[in-house]
Amino acid sequence: MIKIKRVYEPFDKGDGLRILVDRLWPRGKTLQQAKIDLWLKDIAPSDTLRIWFAHDPAKWKEFKKRYSEELKGKKEAVETIKEKMREGTLTLLYGTKDTEHNNAVALKEYLSGNRS
Repeated sequence: MIKIKRVYEPFDKGDGLRILVDRLWPRGKTLQQAKIDLWLKDIAPSDTLRIWFAHDPAKWKEFKKRYSEELKGKKEAVETIKEKMREGTLTLLYGTKDTEHNNAVALKEYLSGNRS
């Protein structure tokens, strides 16, 4: 099971393995405060894509398409998450305030095979 959560939300035992999927470390958080088990910055969108997107909902569909293309070239990082999925619940952590249009949401869709 894959969950998605903003890294600034409180830790919950039901989160399972907590994986930070952002390229940038969350501002003002230590590893202990964030309770991050694994930081997969390599699975995050490229800086070019992240800056182009800028969390603009009007670009969401195109962002998901471009990010999906990038993920095809990140087989090792994707496989790491798939292995962790087989072990149990995991939570993809992200930092942005936008809870609907972010790379964790797009990544979950990619991993679930729902690439609309």
